[in-house]
Amino acid sequence: MEKLDLMHDIRRPTEMYAKESCLLCGSPLHRILNGLTDTRFGTSGSYEIRQCGRCGMEQTWPVPSLVDLKKLYELQYNFGGETGTLYTRLREWFLMSFIYRIWIRLDGDISFHSKSGSGRLIDVGCNEGRGLRIYARNGFQVDGLELNTNAAAVARSLGFDVHTCLLEEFQPTISYDFAVLSNVLEHSLNPRQMLSDINRILASRGQVWISCPNNKSWLQRVFGRSWINWHVPFHISHFSAETLQSLLSETGFLNVETHQITPALWVTQSCIAWLFAKEGKKNGQLRNPFLTLFMMVIARFVLFPALWLGNRSGQGDCLLVVATKV
Repeated sequence: MEKLDLMHDIRRPTEMYAKESCLLCGSPLHRILNGLTDTRFGTSGSYEIRQCGRCGMEQTWPVPSLVDLKKLYELQYNFGGETGTLYTRLREWFLMSFIYRIWIRLDGDISFHSKSGSGRLIDVGCNEGRGLRIYARNGFQVDGLELNTNAAAVARSLGFDVHTCLLEEFQPTISYDFAVLSNVLEHSLNPRQMLSDINRILASRGQVWISCPNNKSWLQRVFGRSWINWHVPFHISHFSAETLQSLLSETGFLNVETHQITPALWVTQSCIAWLFAKEGKKNGQLRNPFLTLFMMVIARFVLFPALWLGNRSGQGDCLLVVATKV
């Protein structure tokens, strides 16, 4: 469920991101992990994880500039026009099938696809509209926000209204009841501004639904540099339940409900990264449907006790957060 998101505030010069300071509070950072490389797309470069000594926020270092990130996303990430392959055909069938509805109830729902209701919903970073189709099927009036123009065009061809401006520039005529940030917030160069803008476009008592990796995950310690959710250089911010809850409170949200899950797909991807990733090389095994399916079944049904214990102890791989606008 990869997401393109550069929909954060860029009013401050991108040069500021070269400073060794926390993206949230501006305090000094210290290195906690080095030698990270891109285990998915093989992007060149070595990265570190640095932690703020004041608020505890972790972030990728060095932080790419907005210009560099835009180039990386356009070249490698999100919707690249891949159609007609076995992987995409199986993914399409699975996501729209009844089996998927059963699976997310067993495995955990990282994209809020099991939620149903009514009201206006915007999916920020909607890609080519797979989530929009599911939210619409579940009863919502849906719009999308997506900077990748190719992906947005595909979503529009399905009949959806998809905006391609920056979130800070987005001025909806009618406020939304729900905003979805599914694997999006961790990509932002300015997560505080992103949540402030989400607050702005929501109606009174509107909700934001957030899913993102948990940097306190026990799998992060098991896989180390191969943990799939370091995802350098695309994942900029690395949240814990505490740092995310604090940020939501500071940006005008309350009634923050946090749950943790460990999706079998994420376990599988970390295993594949550990087994097959080579520096500077695209990891094609992440798109191998047979290997992925086999390892997902093992993760869900054989490793279930360990995953369950991890979630219950606050060390699940994914944070699921629902918060209400004040």
